[in-house]
Amino acid sequence: MGMAKLVRTLLIERDMKMTDLANELETTVQNISGKLSRDNFSEKELREIAKACDATFVGGFVLNDTGKEIK
Repeated sequence: MGMAKLVRTLLIERDMKMTDLANELETTVQNISGKLSRDNFSEKELREIAKACDATFVGGFVLNDTGKEIK
């Protein structure tokens, strides 16, 4: 699942609009919309989005053969 889809799901869960998120991040709706369209977020941005939505961003890798998580 792409990060854009996860961000959209997070906004739905928090009953937030892109305007609300843009205000929390002190950016524009156009910036948020563009990043969602391109599915282009840095880890820092994802952590900031999580904080703005009272959530925690957990990024990492899971090895397919062993299930071992690398965070």
